[in-house]
Amino acid sequence: MRIAFHGADRGVTGSCHLVECAGKRILIDCGMFQGGLELDEENAEPFGFDPGSIDVVLLTHAHLDHCGRLPLLVKRGFRGEIVTTAATRELARVVMLDSGHLHEEEDRHHSRRVARLGERSASRPLYTAMDALHAMEHFGRTARYAERLDIAPGVGATFCDAGHILGSASIYLELEEPGKRRTVAFSGDLGNAGRPLLRDPQPPPHADVAVLETTYGDRLHKPIGPSVEELQQVVESTIGRGGNVIVPTFALERAQELLYFLREGTEAGRLPRRLPVYLDSPMAVSATEIFERHAEALAPAVAASLRAGRDPFHLPGLRFVRQTAASIALNDVEGGAVIMAGSGMCTGGRVRHHLKHNLWREECSVVIVGYASKGTLARQLVDGAATVTVLGEEIRVRASIHTINGFSAHADRDELLDWHARVAPDRTFLVHGDDEVMAKFAAQLGDRPVSMPAMGDSFEL
Repeated sequence: MRIAFHGADRGVTGSCHLVECAGKRILIDCGMFQGGLELDEENAEPFGFDPGSIDVVLLTHAHLDHCGRLPLLVKRGFRGEIVTTAATRELARVVMLDSGHLHEEEDRHHSRRVARLGERSASRPLYTAMDALHAMEHFGRTARYAERLDIAPGVGATFCDAGHILGSASIYLELEEPGKRRTVAFSGDLGNAGRPLLRDPQPPPHADVAVLETTYGDRLHKPIGPSVEELQQVVESTIGRGGNVIVPTFALERAQELLYFLREGTEAGRLPRRLPVYLDSPMAVSATEIFERHAEALAPAVAASLRAGRDPFHLPGLRFVRQTAASIALNDVEGGAVIMAGSGMCTGGRVRHHLKHNLWREECSVVIVGYASKGTLARQLVDGAATVTVLGEEIRVRASIHTINGFSAHADRDELLDWHARVAPDRTFLVHGDDEVMAKFAAQLGDRPVSMPAMGDSFEL
């Protein structure tokens, strides 16, 4: 009976943990490493275990850094079952297909560059959209919150609502071998309590061992109320002076939450009733439609609204933009609109075109509502750059730049500590965080054993 760590170890992406019990090998998540060329290369490296030896994958949620290497796992030999919630299953399909298309596109660009230099390219995409579809064939049983599933003889799993994104879960494993019983709680990514769309995280029962994320283990979040007020104020003032509001948006959760708060603003009379809002992201559009199909995973008030036929994400002026031609047409919108587009860090996607056409206009605003990694265009704007390069063109930044930090979908330090106290493990493994953050968080946990495993570390349970 062992646990081994193969991702998000002293880092914040690539979650992947392996449990061995009663002759079975169970993988918790199989995520993509994200952040730069070095991590891109790490995605192509061997997993650290034989994919064909894995019997079951338990997927906590559909973010790319938790599900993004599932198509590669299947491509390299996995033939077992993937178990997750119904909402995560749908979202993971959208995320993996999009990732496959991006890998194909990057490979085509690379091949063209190499061809221009008169060289041959031996590269292949990490995986394709077809590989993503093949991975979907391995999704089997659907987990319901708080109901135990018998994964294999000697292995039971209970999915507990993690409150992070739609369908997200912490996973409680009950392991049994002759003469030995252990329980292990995997936090997955924990949500920020008090959000309007999702229920608060529900910790598993007491566990002998906890594997706990520490993304924001060194800080507290701002309350949501002032953040909503700031968002609506920025939209109101920008529309009033005839500009556009550009919102670089993450497709899962953040886009839907913003639509919810913009709708509230229009219904309260704070914002124009028919405020033009463009959701210019095919993935975000698909994710919003998935939200509308899964009332069982939403907060009670939002679920009741959906069941009564009132869409909590609908504004009279909302337009879903899927086609490229429709996205290009938004370049002609001179003012009075909110344009939400990916990517959230402005590293790719359609938002770069909207920034190119609006950043230089002092009547416009850009609202950054998510984490902006160092080196990204979003981070340059947050840091007050006077000029930035967008799609190869140097643009003077004259638009107002607003950073609103209260929309985080992750638990903060005190919420992580509360989850840990309620699970009350005898031993804790900290993952999904930077070294310095984990060290600070570990110091808050008292005198029970705490480990910060490195990639490939293995422990007896």
